Amino acid sequence: MNQNQTEELGTKSVGKLLFTLSAPAIAAQIINLLYNLVDRMYIGHIKDIGDLALTGVGVCLPLIMIISAFAALVSMGAAPRSSIFLGKNDMENAEKTLGNSVSLLTIISIILTIIFQIFSKDMLMVFGASENTINYALDYIKIYSLGTIFVQFTLGLNAFISAEGFAKISMFTVLIGAICNIILDPIFIFLFNMGVKGAALATIISQAISMIWTLSFLTGKKSTLRIKKEYLKLDKNIFLPSIALGLAPFIMQSTESLIAVCFNSSLLKYGNDLAVGSMTILTSVMQFAMLPLQGLTQGAQPVISFNYGAKNAKRVKDAFRILLISCVTYSTILWALAMLFPSAFVLIFNNKPELVAFASKALRIYMAVCLIFGIQVACQQTFIALGNAKTSLFLALLRKIILLIPLIYIMPHIYPGDKTTGVFMAEPVADLIAVTTTAIMFLFQFRKSMASLKNS
Repeated sequence: MNQNQTEELGTKSVGKLLFTLSAPAIAAQIINLLYNLVDRMYIGHIKDIGDLALTGVGVCLPLIMIISAFAALVSMGAAPRSSIFLGKNDMENAEKTLGNSVSLLTIISIILTIIFQIFSKDMLMVFGASENTINYALDYIKIYSLGTIFVQFTLGLNAFISAEGFAKISMFTVLIGAICNIILDPIFIFLFNMGVKGAALATIISQAISMIWTLSFLTGKKSTLRIKKEYLKLDKNIFLPSIALGLAPFIMQSTESLIAVCFNSSLLKYGNDLAVGSMTILTSVMQFAMLPLQGLTQGAQPVISFNYGAKNAKRVKDAFRILLISCVTYSTILWALAMLFPSAFVLIFNNKPELVAFASKALRIYMAVCLIFGIQVACQQTFIALGNAKTSLFLALLRKIILLIPLIYIMPHIYPGDKTTGVFMAEPVADLIAVTTTAIMFLFQFRKSMASLKNS
């Protein structure tokens, strides 16, 4: 067992360590995005049916996000807890956390596969499939859902590799899957003439290869944590706290589709297809722009969790300070670019003059508060890294469920100008309240957590 990499979490320079771990994490986020874009590009070029096939696969996205969200439910809580146990030099509970996660991911995969195989048509119709696109959507999701266990294991167990400090190995998990998918997509779609079914098959084969890579590492000699048979038996004292901590990222991922439905329905009521089309661009810009922030927090998580477990308050504070400065610097630069050159972002997705003009104006409104959003990301993810399940869950619920969804329907009635502008205003208003609340809660609770380390 090689512990040198993990031991560096408690000894190496915090600044160098954070950026060494963050760079591969950011790269993995971008690779994963390109992975999905290339997949859709191939589907969109299927002769005669490309537009309908692409729409059908797009309708599957909420279901695919649900699968990813369940992987986050298990791993995004369990991985930080395993890092904390490693910091405490409690190898048994660290490996029990990993073993229990393997069992949970297996059980969830079986249940989700059965549900999607039986009820996928009904769910797809709810998410917007039409008579013209439902067959393409079914062709894709029926095959994709058969590979649920590959997706769950790849996403879920890769988090443990990151938690040990093996950021490059974690990045290769994503890279291997992306390369395989890019190679296999044209073979199955065009050469074998399988169309949408071929795209789904290429995806699950690629995920299976990534899963094998992940399992090979976590059962090999280089990993500090190893999957062991004796720790596969579920222990409620191990998996329940992990799930509680994973609820925040689960809610954040699983509600994306709900938020999109709310925005689109409200914009369609007060505006037109141009407003709905703009919303698609705005969410795409925001998702792409947030990737570096996600990578930074993924890189910081093992550093914060390990040193919190090791009761090294100074390294925890240093890691958070560097994470906060990095996140705020990035979000400030992003805000400045969005305010000064909004059309440059919009043109990435569409060049229709009317849409560019409308979406550019909307983007300035939608991203008006992203200047301080780095505070929200750094603080909320640090709560998770410290194992603070209650606060991280509350903050996840606050921004999206408690604030954003009601504001989408309230703002058009209280904003004095154009009602569609009122809908777009919901995002910055929700962000401002959420960031302020998060910062205040963090100020008090972080001090309390650090004081408890000094007194223990």
